Amino acid sequence: MDALQLNGRRIFVFGALGGLLFGYDTGVISGAILFITDDFGLSPFMQGAVVAALLLGAMVGAALAGPLSDRVGRRRLIMAAAITFTIGALGAAAAPSAGVLVAFRAVIGLAVGSAALVVPLYLSEIAPTQIRGAVASMNQLMIVSGILVAFIVNAILASSADWRLMLGLAAVPSLVLLVGMFFMPETPRHLVRAGEEEEAREVLEEVRPDDAGREEHPDHKIEEIREADEREDDEESALSLLRERWVRPALVVAIGLAIFQQFIGINTIIYYAPTTLTSVGFGNEGAIYANLVIGVLNVAMTILAIRLVDRVGRKPMLLVGLVGMVLSLTVLGVSSEVLDKPTSASDPEAIITLVCLAGFIVSFAATWGPVVWVMLPEVLPLSVRGTAMGVAVCLHWGANFLVSQSFPIMLDSWGAGPVFLGYAAIGVLAFLFVKALVPETKGRSLEEIEAALQREGGRRERQPAGVGAAR
Repeated sequence: MDALQLNGRRIFVFGALGGLLFGYDTGVISGAILFITDDFGLSPFMQGAVVAALLLGAMVGAALAGPLSDRVGRRRLIMAAAITFTIGALGAAAAPSAGVLVAFRAVIGLAVGSAALVVPLYLSEIAPTQIRGAVASMNQLMIVSGILVAFIVNAILASSADWRLMLGLAAVPSLVLLVGMFFMPETPRHLVRAGEEEEAREVLEEVRPDDAGREEHPDHKIEEIREADEREDDEESALSLLRERWVRPALVVAIGLAIFQQFIGINTIIYYAPTTLTSVGFGNEGAIYANLVIGVLNVAMTILAIRLVDRVGRKPMLLVGLVGMVLSLTVLGVSSEVLDKPTSASDPEAIITLVCLAGFIVSFAATWGPVVWVMLPEVLPLSVRGTAMGVAVCLHWGANFLVSQSFPIMLDSWGAGPVFLGYAAIGVLAFLFVKALVPETKGRSLEEIEAALQREGGRRERQPAGVGAAR
């Protein structure tokens, strides 16, 4: 590997490191909540509050990060998120009460929401077209790696029940991210918009593959970015552009993918798998160790997805993943209703529960986990990419909050069967949404995707009234 390739990969890895923090801070609570509940005597509502406070903060962080990323740049915002991560992690670890813990979890959420928006944006904008899916998927690989690290830390500290150390260790990778981003470049697309074309050219040279054709030449890429920018010069603002007819289909797709990714129930597993396993006969430590299996599968299948996303395409992967998730949730829900309540981890329902949770994770991690974060920046126009992603990611975290806050309450009130069957029904709706509305973006530059949206929007605006109905 020559110096050029090594430098490009270094940029991609550090750019994705924010995902590791995202994953650790969202994953560590799954084990910590068992011991926090014992220490603070939490009710089901307060268990949900400790978990979901991060998600409310993430909604705010995502809403603020969108416009800020367009103004100050992607790189600076990642650095600000790293500082916020550090403050939140140390504060949560030292929390003297449940109320203070909830407050610092919300601070962590500000950073998580910012990272969830700006990291895939950074990677998508800095990556060459032919490997953009794989590079953008590195964000999800870092997320699931962070979750796995959190599960390992939970397992190591389970015997001591030291939830404070579990939470506080998040400060270590956040400081690594902060230092690393000092040496990373801004994205070429943001630099061109800021009038810094020479610096953009240097960045494009750094990340350009050796075998790249003319379409990846820095001069050609800068011209593409400039043309996309000029097409939008007559718009008054990012918010006014969001109201344009040609932008609406892209916004609908982005929002739909972001919301469905949560409503199919992924974080009932990431946050509450040990809680679910303890309800079917596992002990606290046994549930945390079993959760490690889920974490390993999560990482392994994400690596597989990175290898497939630029070959198979985005849309087929989304559809196949939904089939696997719906089947896993259906079997889990039905078995919970028809089998006897388990008393140990060796009972049939306990085994089926673990297998179904693992099956769901395999299906999600190989498809919806990385593909959604790849597609969000792909389908949105350059001049509003940050703001529009802010809308989509804010709603993503709102959906995450609703699922995470309601799950322990629904599980306590209704039982596992109806809850998981409800998530399966949402998965069917997601399948219909993807089939009908989601475009394929594989192998197309961001500027080509935007130009196609504008052409299609222009045709719709010129179409006489009644023509669509006549067809």
